[in-house]
Amino acid sequence: MRVFLSAGEPSGDHHAALLARALRERCPDVECVGLGGPQMAAEGVDLVADMTRLAVMWFLRVILSIHRFVDLARRAERSFLDHRPDVCVLVDFPGFHWWLAWRAKRHGIPVVFYCPPQIWAWASWRKEKMRRLVDHVLAPLPFEHDWFTAEGIASTLVGHPFFDEAAHPHPLPRATETQAPSGLGPLVLLLPGSRGQEISANLPSLLRGGERVARRVPDARFVVAVLHDRHAEVVREMIAGAGGSAVEIVAGKTRSLMAEASCAMAVSGSVSLELLAARLPAVIIYRIGGFAYIVQSWFRHARFITLVNLMAVPDPILPVRGVFSPPTVVPPADPDAIYPEYLAVADPADRAAEHVVIWLTDAAARQSVVERLDEVAARVARSGSASRASAAVLAIAAGNDPAAAVDGVDEAMARATSIRAA
Repeated sequence: MRVFLSAGEPSGDHHAALLARALRERCPDVECVGLGGPQMAAEGVDLVADMTRLAVMWFLRVILSIHRFVDLARRAERSFLDHRPDVCVLVDFPGFHWWLAWRAKRHGIPVVFYCPPQIWAWASWRKEKMRRLVDHVLAPLPFEHDWFTAEGIASTLVGHPFFDEAAHPHPLPRATETQAPSGLGPLVLLLPGSRGQEISANLPSLLRGGERVARRVPDARFVVAVLHDRHAEVVREMIAGAGGSAVEIVAGKTRSLMAEASCAMAVSGSVSLELLAARLPAVIIYRIGGFAYIVQSWFRHARFITLVNLMAVPDPILPVRGVFSPPTVVPPADPDAIYPEYLAVADPADRAAEHVVIWLTDAAARQSVVERLDEVAARVARSGSASRASAAVLAIAAGNDPAAAVDGVDEAMARATSIRAA
């Protein structure tokens, strides 16, 4: 059995590495090859090239790198011809992966999308492309699976790979009161994102929000938690340039800090899943320009920009609600959101601070958020995504029913849980 795996960003490299491990555990003689990064290589994937070095966001950067992507697609197709895989598995990174899917399909290779692009949120017109180029979707979240199925796209629910990570076999400690050691004030985390442009756009609002909280809760402590030392240096420079602020900067310890914190202010992204696992109340912000706000309003079908909020409501996907001018003030958050969120042109610092002050001064209000997070986690925060995905991939490669294979994994996991409980 030969499986071609492709991932274009560090997070995809991680998810694909877990999948490669699960494939090998389920089928020891499986041969995994493809495009990816160091984590896939560490799991024994024979890489045609390291594609994670080319992860890009902005349109201009994509255009400037187009020749490199064309070369990668040609090298992947050469691999298809020289050593034909039984299945091609794509992990996120939709722009390049549409090209790769087309090349696999024209050679009759089944194409599977694991952690598929969020076309339900921003690009529903691409559902025709998905039907044409992708044989099966392995959906991370229930509402995504429901949407793909309703649109006539073959889908199997496997769960989100985030919950497979060893750092979260169980929820982090949670309490109805401040997590800080005796004698210390409550800890508020400021989470500015994982990309440089996100930090530049959003950190000033987070810091201003922290200053407003500090005026009303003088003993509160603030920590800016970043991914690595390079981001920490960027944050230090930004704070120094703004005249300084009484915050601590910590790199590489976000999850452990979540276990100590009372609440957080965070930039929208996959961090919301970490906050869910930690059962940590948080405000989500994302600053954009006025023109970008107008444009996104005419494309966005998702009711919220935060995954946890989308998982919490029965109607996460709505018709577009386009506007012709951005709001001049920040409107109140949707009351149905577990995590109050602000996709904003104006500064959301005041709105964000208000929520944090309530959680720090009203234990019942904070506990209400924790209980809602418990309800969502009970439905979606289940481990085993890579195991289910590996069973589905092998079934598709063999021409069998992936849903039946996934049901078999769930039954085996349920038996194992029952035996441990006994």
